[in-house]
Amino acid sequence: MPELSRETERTRGTPPFGPAEVSGPSMVPTLYHGDRLLVHWGARIRPGDVVVLRHPFQQDLLVVKRAAERREGGWWVLGDNSYAGGDSTDYGVVPEELVLGRVRFRFRPRKPAQRSPLALVRWALSAVRPVLCDRSASRRLRAR
Repeated sequence: MPELSRETERTRGTPPFGPAEVSGPSMVPTLYHGDRLLVHWGARIRPGDVVVLRHPFQQDLLVVKRAAERREGGWWVLGDNSYAGGDSTDYGVVPEELVLGRVRFRFRPRKPAQRSPLALVRWALSAVRPVLCDRSASRRLRAR
């Protein structure tokens, strides 16, 4: 269930953007294990945004999920991979103060097997992408 491989603490005087690394399958196909993220700490969150938050029961664990909708008491967050679990369906609404930032970009590292020129071109064209908002997240929530 852990989503980020290392703890990134936001403290006074630190830059508003920082790196993180994905660990786990709960955001597939948007994010894969090993993807690097550029997180905008303290950014305004809207429904559909991919966010970094503290796990409600394990405050030292950071996870990445999609903010599905605003509810009384905080955010309802979901993973894009409904089979992986580890989201608000397990632990309920996440308080606003535990949502730390919004994911802006993802970088997919090159795999060692990608050595041919064609594979390198494909990787170069898809390695860095913005992580866009999915406005259909709240519609999926109501459909469940």
